[in-house]
Amino acid sequence: MPRVFITGLGFVTSIGNDAATVAGNLRALRHGFEIYPPFQKPDIACKVVGTIKGFFTDSVDPEDWTWPPAYEIKRETIRSMAPHGLFAHCAFLQAIADARLDEADISNRSTGLFAASAGSPMLTYYHHDRLLKLGPSRSSPLGIVASIVGTLNFNLVAAFRIQGASTGFSSACASSAHAMAYAFEEISLGRQGRMFVVGGEDGNRDAILPFAGMRTLSLQTDPDIASRPFDAARDGFVGTGGGVVVVLESEAEVARRGVAPYCELVGWGQASDGYNVAISHPDGTGSRMAMENALASTGIAAADVDYVNAHATSTLIGDVSEARALKSVFGANGAGPPISSTKALTGHGLSLAGVMEAGFCALAMREAFIPGSAHISNLDPACEGLNIIRSTIAGAPRTVLKNSSGFGGANVAIILRGT
Repeated sequence: MPRVFITGLGFVTSIGNDAATVAGNLRALRHGFEIYPPFQKPDIACKVVGTIKGFFTDSVDPEDWTWPPAYEIKRETIRSMAPHGLFAHCAFLQAIADARLDEADISNRSTGLFAASAGSPMLTYYHHDRLLKLGPSRSSPLGIVASIVGTLNFNLVAAFRIQGASTGFSSACASSAHAMAYAFEEISLGRQGRMFVVGGEDGNRDAILPFAGMRTLSLQTDPDIASRPFDAARDGFVGTGGGVVVVLESEAEVARRGVAPYCELVGWGQASDGYNVAISHPDGTGSRMAMENALASTGIAAADVDYVNAHATSTLIGDVSEARALKSVFGANGAGPPISSTKALTGHGLSLAGVMEAGFCALAMREAFIPGSAHISNLDPACEGLNIIRSTIAGAPRTVLKNSSGFGGANVAIILRGT
């Protein structure tokens, strides 16, 4: 079966809008959190968001949006986009340049695109409200494709003339990890030679605030302690948005083009909790099985994993559930691989999280460091016995396991290996 490699990355995130800035902030454990003006109301208890800098997308009219001048995007292109479509489009351009792809590489029957997003709640509400109040004749003909869950793949496939496999994935916070895993399958089964894997979220009031109703958002007013996975005093996650693109290519394409990959994607596993619609299994059953399946599929022993990038979002139940799963797989004597959650720096990107954090892992492997798990003052006793690192470690991890989990108990584990 063809081997699969990561050859390009593109980032628009709360900790940076290019690979160099992201790598620097990951290494230095600098977060991207700010007090978020739309949440500064007495009836909104959460105050902090992982904000995207350099973009303005608050308006429902894309004509009002602004983005960094380095990106040349035609106004007619963004008219059918959600805010996260703009973020992902810019990340896509970065990834193309990073992978050194030309137009023929991008638009052909052997190059596809898998994407993940939750759609745009802001634009869904706006267009539906306008439809009901003003009638169909005064509604935007692009309202549907700009707002529904498939908006990301619709727009990027059209904008970049993708001719290969394309679809969107919807498994909540495991969505883009699923997209990456099945993109791996497309290449390893010989169906495609190259896949773009894209994740995006608006990261604005309408995308984040509904989680306040679930009581899952941090209520901290200090951005420095709002997101603290594995800490005993954590009180919920910090929401964020953005767009990230990872380019996957077959070994034959890597050789043909003479490019140096970041790392190899060697395999993955998945499993479900079968427990609750919104709460992780308390023993981490599904996460444990996903990791075991990933290791079994690759023939890699748990002892050979050099770093685990945890899903840990900074929620009370979720972090402990994953910790128990990690202990089941790697042992509970502190001798296991270094573990950290980069959500302490970025916040939780929801469906974006999996591909964003896999991109972080690939970047860290090339730049030779392991990012620490920031903002831990007192480790939760339930997490004792795991090698949760609190500062950055120099040196490139050889084998990395990336965890993702979503509503309904969907769990994905992806394994990367250095080249």
